[in-house]
Amino acid sequence: MASLELSRSPLRSRREPEVCSAGQDKYSVLLPTYNERENLPLIVWLLVKSFSESGINYEIVIIDDGSPDGTRDVAEQLEKIYGSDKILLRPREKKLGLGTAYIHGMQHATGNYIIIMDADLSHHPKFIPEFIRKQKEGNFDIVSGTRYKGNGGVYGWDLKRKIIRLYRKEVLQKLIEKCVSKGYVFQMEMIVRARQLNYTIGEVPISFVDRVYGESKLGGNEIVSFLKGLLTLFATT
Repeated sequence: MASLELSRSPLRSRREPEVCSAGQDKYSVLLPTYNERENLPLIVWLLVKSFSESGINYEIVIIDDGSPDGTRDVAEQLEKIYGSDKILLRPREKKLGLGTAYIHGMQHATGNYIIIMDADLSHHPKFIPEFIRKQKEGNFDIVSGTRYKGNGGVYGWDLKRKIIRLYRKEVLQKLIEKCVSKGYVFQMEMIVRARQLNYTIGEVPISFVDRVYGESKLGGNEIVSFLKGLLTLFATT
């Protein structure tokens, strides 16, 4: 995809609810943000690119926790660019913990599968189709990214980094009911609870990278392509 313009959805004055048919699954990405003004346009563009090229039905739920850097303003612009059927901004007034951000996002998600990931590009969206294929292949309840198998790696990654995961929506709802943690440990607790409840878990090897803004580990061509697309978008809207 050469430009953002090609990945745009028609603008809509109001969001039309989508219902998943038996033949088509829908994937809701929950994207909590706090001070991600620089990263958010790129992560959203990469998500849209990955989903569109793979023919996957999706929505991106952005949960901004009162970022003082203007992240919410950026999210509002992205909602206009891609359409409110694809980008759902569901902000909160302040930071209330990662776990509660996912709970908040779940209340607005319409997909039958939920993907949770970080907005700082420590996870590349290009792995998401692999998660979906893995889930279908083994009919798993959960698919988790791992840095310990196959070609998975870690670059500038620290223990606070959150892990990308795909859940059946009803499984995530049940896990959230069981979890008591609110911060970074929330995802770790969820996987422990999942094993206790005998949910099936598949794994996909992925690479984890540190923040894009700081030391960039994304490919240069991807960032150049994004910037070109951004310029094209601004020139035509």
